[in-house]
Amino acid sequence: MRTDGTVPRFMRAVAIDAFGGPERLVGHELRVPELDPNEVLVRVDTAGVGIWDAKMRRGAFSRGKTFPIVLGAEGAGTIAALGDDVQGLSLGDAVIGYAYGDRKGGFYAEYVALRAEHVAPMPRTLDFREAGPLAVAGLTALAGIDDALGLRAGATVLIHGATGSVGVMAVQLAKRRGARVIATARDREGVELLRALGADAAVDTHHDDIAAVARSLAPDGVDAVLALAGGDVERAVAALRGGGVVARPNGVEWPSDLAAIAFDGVPNPAAFARLTAAIDEAPFDVPIAAMYSLDDAAEAHRRLERGHVHGTIVVVVDATEDALEEVA
Repeated sequence: MRTDGTVPRFMRAVAIDAFGGPERLVGHELRVPELDPNEVLVRVDTAGVGIWDAKMRRGAFSRGKTFPIVLGAEGAGTIAALGDDVQGLSLGDAVIGYAYGDRKGGFYAEYVALRAEHVAPMPRTLDFREAGPLAVAGLTALAGIDDALGLRAGATVLIHGATGSVGVMAVQLAKRRGARVIATARDREGVELLRALGADAAVDTHHDDIAAVARSLAPDGVDAVLALAGGDVERAVAALRGGGVVARPNGVEWPSDLAAIAFDGVPNPAAFARLTAAIDEAPFDVPIAAMYSLDDAAEAHRRLERGHVHGTIVVVVDATEDALEEVA
């Protein structure tokens, strides 16, 4: 194993000792994970907080896990140690990583051990706070836009439920592909955010007619729908042209009578490279809705579950009060 010589034996972490609500997330002192030959040890700066983390906290995807369980499916930091078989990465590299379902734990800790193929260089145009939510949210958005829908220049896509961590990235990635984007939100604040991110049209689903707005850009119907939320999905799909395609991430509640391609973001070097290339080709915005310290990870989950999150929520391991106040 190659190490930078600063890795301690123990680390601060927030973990659960039983499944349940946000109150289950409590501070622990745990051993720093040991590395297998094909693994990378990342010193965590920032963890993304997504609905997938809340599902794990409640007991989903728990097969083979033993308590305490460190959550945090995605994050960013620097490489502190490398397994003997790891190639192409160096000590001190700034990286993003994917820990979804990893048996050694996630990013709500000072250190996380990850398989090398689940680690990638951080986009050069982003900082750690912005990069923290990329590995799950960004790869999911990319899989929807590129792989499930196969968007091409000139196509019109309706992104439904676009203000969350996946949606804000999907809007920008669709624009990178030359598509015209109609995006939906649940309030006027969300509409303004989506317009600022480059959506050609933004719909407040509580006050606007999705189909009417869609017809203004695509009189014959939109070419594709990316459904990131289950509510009002029938109205979104009604804007589709004949022969158009609908896609949704696995986990989105879906009516049994509506056909859709279900997909997941899959971490691998090729997918990470596509994501980084798309982000770095032009200014890319990762709106941070709320920022919490590691000790306040439970509060981050409470904020997530209140809903109406415009952008992403992050946990910063060594956050100062001044840093937290930048977003609060």
